[in-house]
Amino acid sequence: MLRVRERAGNDVAALMAELGARARAAARPLAVASAGRKSAALLAMAEALEANKGKILAANAVDMEKGKAAGLSNALLDRLKLDEKRIAAMAEGIRAIAALEDPVGKVIAEWDRPNGLHIERVRTPLGVIGVIYESRPNVTADAGALCLKAGNAVILRGGSDSANSSAAIHACLVEGLRKAGLPEDAIQRVPVTDREAVGEMLKGLGGNLDVIVPRGGRSLVERVQNEARVPVFAHLEGICHLYIDRSARLDMATTLAVNAKMRRTGICGAAETLLVDRAVAESHLVPILKALAAAGCEIRGDEGVRERFPSAIPAKDEDWRTEYLDAIISVKLVDGISEAIDHIETHSSHHTEAIVAEDAAAVERFFNEIDSAILLHNASTQFADGGEFGMGAEIGIATGKMHARGPVGVEQLTSFKYRVHGSGQTRP
Repeated sequence: MLRVRERAGNDVAALMAELGARARAAARPLAVASAGRKSAALLAMAEALEANKGKILAANAVDMEKGKAAGLSNALLDRLKLDEKRIAAMAEGIRAIAALEDPVGKVIAEWDRPNGLHIERVRTPLGVIGVIYESRPNVTADAGALCLKAGNAVILRGGSDSANSSAAIHACLVEGLRKAGLPEDAIQRVPVTDREAVGEMLKGLGGNLDVIVPRGGRSLVERVQNEARVPVFAHLEGICHLYIDRSARLDMATTLAVNAKMRRTGICGAAETLLVDRAVAESHLVPILKALAAAGCEIRGDEGVRERFPSAIPAKDEDWRTEYLDAIISVKLVDGISEAIDHIETHSSHHTEAIVAEDAAAVERFFNEIDSAILLHNASTQFADGGEFGMGAEIGIATGKMHARGPVGVEQLTSFKYRVHGSGQTRP
């Protein structure tokens, strides 16, 4: 990659075109690589991450220092930070991906026609995937591993704030490819931080890029969705809601509210709005808000909330459509399940919503009438994660309605083709 870096400063367009061509060339042998060889590469990657954790932590320390100097928010610094536990989690995530069933070549459906033709619908790799992300260096490992398992080549473009961490992680992925005898260009990292590089990816790299996955803030995702000339798997924001129904158990509602908001405030699955049924305002609202406040959360409430919890800050209209990614939550009293559904459908980004309830009819309405990618019952919104879904990891959460929706894991990174077997049939 040294030769590429030398060219980058002079001609980013040429650099990106070269990365695209290399990825396309790597994608062909990768598409037919055996499940065993791909798994061997993934396991070698996990070992390399653990063996090189000192280098990764040193690189991350540089990024963290620069991030603090640049004034990054606590939420962004949390996304950027790596420690031994998070590196171990990356390695285990890759091992979990290696253990998944290989989707490539899997027969999804098959049937026979009256004329004797036997038709199969079979999973096939998408080809070359571009991943554009900010802050989170672990995306380097997750995206690289998932794309490899699904038989795709990938071009990774991380943010400048995580450049050193991502480079150290990427080196471990390349080591795994090398040990398994797979093309090293199967997982490439854009070695420059110029915004022009993103622009070239959005153009499709001369037809070499098949799909783009953006992971980052609103400005990044909006740019990708507005300018991309290739399909996009993305969500704009994670404005996630937690609704406390009148049938909810107080102890469960309190525990889930604190976890959904405060476990990690900077992830897209963190709850940003809490809706409480007015019927249990006197019994449930204050204990839940006290627990949130005790955990360090700022409460922004409507008039009914502030009457019962005077320390709450008055909520403004924009609070209902704000992804805080911080220890802040907007709280509203609603007149039952109908108003809760109306509020969510009006303000949600269609990412993740949860209901706490013992009433099966309320849960059924919530699940049937809310059109978000992930819906949970009596569980924290922080489970909106591919790893928690048993996918090993995810490349992102898609909130669109075409192809992939919800956690984008190995299966979602494949398409399909039809194989038709005949015995000499001709069409009359």
